[in-house]
Amino acid sequence: MSLTILALDTSTEACSVALLKDNQIIADFILSQREHTQRILPMVDKVLIEAEITVNALDAIAFGRGPGSFTGVRIGIGIAQGLAFGADKPLLAVSTLETLAERAYRESGATNVIATIDARMNEVYFGQYERTTDGNWLLLGKELVIKPEQVSHCILPFSNTKPVYSAGTGWQTYPDMMSNIQSTQALLPTAQDMLPIAKNLWLTKQWTAVENVEPTYLRNEVTWQKLPGRG
Repeated sequence: MSLTILALDTSTEACSVALLKDNQIIADFILSQREHTQRILPMVDKVLIEAEITVNALDAIAFGRGPGSFTGVRIGIGIAQGLAFGADKPLLAVSTLETLAERAYRESGATNVIATIDARMNEVYFGQYERTTDGNWLLLGKELVIKPEQVSHCILPFSNTKPVYSAGTGWQTYPDMMSNIQSTQALLPTAQDMLPIAKNLWLTKQWTAVENVEPTYLRNEVTWQKLPGRG
């Protein structure tokens, strides 16, 4: 089955777009700390033009649901909602932490991954992932926001004895959170690495209607406004 999925992510300082079409990937990635709003739509246009398709030809649109920058997550969701609403397409909500695990696998072959993102305020977003035999990711426990010194205490046993790899900016900021971990260069999520996850969400019918999108912030004090008039 050939799917056509557009993925976009602005949840960190990275701004990225990727398109899956005919089992081929077209991707664009830049570092853009405070210009996500200005950058993301031209990047979407760029990959669609290169693929010679329009939004109407997509099967679905995937977006980075967080955790990450509150503003960045909101921007990405807003853009994805706008595109999906205008073209009447389903949305696929992809975890930023799981995307980091996928990047660590693509670049380093990692199948046991501890993904952390610097959450500021002396905290990190944390997720522990194990790759299954069918090529998907199993989240062990929950995605959390915790102190760096709590990371080693939150890790659950993996079902295999393969090496454990790091992914995400949390390890760059707090390199001593855990011993016996293999480092990777997978510091930021990319839309390219969202695509395998999004494809599995599609195949298992885990799509989201545009009005039901919920971000993942992990910090309880942050509130989210849905589309006006949509609950």
